[in-house]
Amino acid sequence: MILLLGIWAASTAIFCMLFGTFSWQYIVVGGVISAGIMWIFKHQITPKPVPDTGLSMHLIVYAPVLIWYLFIDILRGTWQVIMTTLGVRPLRHPGIIKIPLEAHSPYGVGPVGYFITLSPGSFLVDVDWENQVMLVHVLDASDPEAIRRDAEKYYRLWEYGRYQPRLVDERLAEVVEETKHE
Repeated sequence: MILLLGIWAASTAIFCMLFGTFSWQYIVVGGVISAGIMWIFKHQITPKPVPDTGLSMHLIVYAPVLIWYLFIDILRGTWQVIMTTLGVRPLRHPGIIKIPLEAHSPYGVGPVGYFITLSPGSFLVDVDWENQVMLVHVLDASDPEAIRRDAEKYYRLWEYGRYQPRLVDERLAEVVEETKHE
């Protein structure tokens, strides 16, 4: 129920932002339109099974943090692409980074891959389910640990109650050792 209220409130806010005002008339009209659209598409917007209240509250409360992380990463990526394109900074170490998936659920891999790809200068190439790694191409692969830490911050936000940092740290150590020998 909380998830549906969050979707309704976000849809109403988007409606008001579309018109550039949060007057009570627009809030009422936006709320009615949002409720109507949610009722029409009720089978598509309601996940099966419905997530527990803790996950719903987590997604609603931490949405501003997620948006802030994405905003900062997009700014950094844009700056990096601009500097590389203009020739101010040479393209030194482009490459593919392996980000381990073992401690993460498939529920988190898709959104995290999308968040990584959203930032200019990085792109999700593939998810290798057999080896439990996500392959990400980046413009500057000189510090793979920083790329992995950036991905982990999104996992911590997205995978409420499923994040197991000890397993992730162990798998990171294994991947670092593998890349040193390659």
